[in-house]
Amino acid sequence: MKTLLLLFLLPPVNLILAVLAGVFLLRLWPRAARWLIGLSAAALLVLSLPAVSDRLLDTLESGLPLTPPPDNPPQAIVILGADKQRFAGPPPGFTVGRFTLERLRSGAALYRRTHLPVLVTGGSLHRGEPGVATLMAQSLTEDFDVPVRWIEPHSRTTWENARDSAAILHAAGIGSVYVVTHAWHARRAVVAFRPTGIAVTIVPVLLDSPATKPATKLLESFLPHASALLTSYYATHEWIGRVWYSLP
Repeated sequence: MKTLLLLFLLPPVNLILAVLAGVFLLRLWPRAARWLIGLSAAALLVLSLPAVSDRLLDTLESGLPLTPPPDNPPQAIVILGADKQRFAGPPPGFTVGRFTLERLRSGAALYRRTHLPVLVTGGSLHRGEPGVATLMAQSLTEDFDVPVRWIEPHSRTTWENARDSAAILHAAGIGSVYVVTHAWHARRAVVAFRPTGIAVTIVPVLLDSPATKPATKLLESFLPHASALLTSYYATHEWIGRVWYSLP
């Protein structure tokens, strides 16, 4: 139900539905319907511009706690799970998805610098399928030669990631950790960990560079692109998540 609700709240589905609603209402309220169609189409165009989608990401990726607290250095590495994907085999099964793999790569590099114990967290949204954390532990061990100390395979949201990981960490006497996740997701992770009492230092995956773009790239950033619409989708998803997590 939550996944379906988000589908209708996020672009481009919400804007496409708004356009269709406007077409349906043309005979009843033609003026309002034309405004609805025009504004929805314009919003779809704007969100498909790289200049806009990049800015949406920038607002999520600023002000992150990237420096460990000097009086409470991290004692462990927590890698947040993201997606998984099915493969046909033989035999058929599941493996980590693109976003999860990117986080594992950053987590493995961090482990080689620090040699801190690793916790992976992430469950499954579908009964009978392996939790993302189980697949992460397998990939870290087999693909990156990184040992995993703790596996938390039940949480299904970032909030549950933080809560269930904190329970494991507190039991181990750990109060400060590195958290590895994508830069656009990091602010929501910080909010989720705040009530747990665990100090968080973010290790962002794919932090966007604010460097000035050349003229050709600057021009391209004002031309619609499918990848920009996807970026706007993720950014909007994160802003909705941040607002939801901030509610009492």
